[in-house]
Amino acid sequence: MVGTGPEAFVYPEDVPLIAAAQERNRTQNSGIAPVTVRMRKKSGSLAWMEISARLVRDPVTGEPKETVLVMRDITERKTQAEELSTLALTDGLTGLSNRRAFDEALKREWLRTLREGSQISLLLLDVDHFKEFNDQYGHQVGDDCLRAIAAVIRRTVRATDIPARYGGEEIGIILPSSGTPGAVETAEKVRSAIEALKLPHEGGLAGGGWVTASIGIATAVALDGGTMRMPESLLLAADNALYKAKHAGRNRIATALLVASKEP
Repeated sequence: MVGTGPEAFVYPEDVPLIAAAQERNRTQNSGIAPVTVRMRKKSGSLAWMEISARLVRDPVTGEPKETVLVMRDITERKTQAEELSTLALTDGLTGLSNRRAFDEALKREWLRTLREGSQISLLLLDVDHFKEFNDQYGHQVGDDCLRAIAAVIRRTVRATDIPARYGGEEIGIILPSSGTPGAVETAEKVRSAIEALKLPHEGGLAGGGWVTASIGIATAVALDGGTMRMPESLLLAADNALYKAKHAGRNRIATALLVASKEP
């Protein structure tokens, strides 16, 4: 590190943090709050470092003489914090995002949709006759069923889509920047993939004795003059579409469309 600038070992995206800290250090007489950045080790791997800086000034002239840096490797602490954060937003049974993470993601994607004047779709999936499945095969098998469905959903949706356990046997899937045609295609892929699991369900008449799912699709388009303003409108529309799919015989999809105001 001797004779080199921070750009030689600090991760490029974090170099501005160092520059900002240096500027603050020059304008303050005392030490500054620690800054956390990623540094590249000799092995090429990255380590999280917490850096504290203190500017030493000439006692007579007050001019800066040197900067004393103290660096601490906090990689383990940072990793543990990230793991705890992930656990707090993950459903323990299915491994999908939990309801808290779903609510946060829906609000975030809704606001982005309004800003960009684009569109967003939401799928609400319900396992058909799941209570009867639990009653017949037991809750352990019911849990295994939900895990299998969650796994097939993760494999089926896009990397940018956000599947989450919405509650009980209901799963919500947020489809950013997706209109009705794309949402219908995704929903049909998910529905078919669940049916293709061939999980026995004697009470699943809609699927010929296999576990199936009904899916409600709601798409919101952000336009001037729209009246829908809150994410709850999208949830309600998807829930109503899900009801339509169930009422029509289950193991199918149904759609709804709403026009959202571009004003948040």
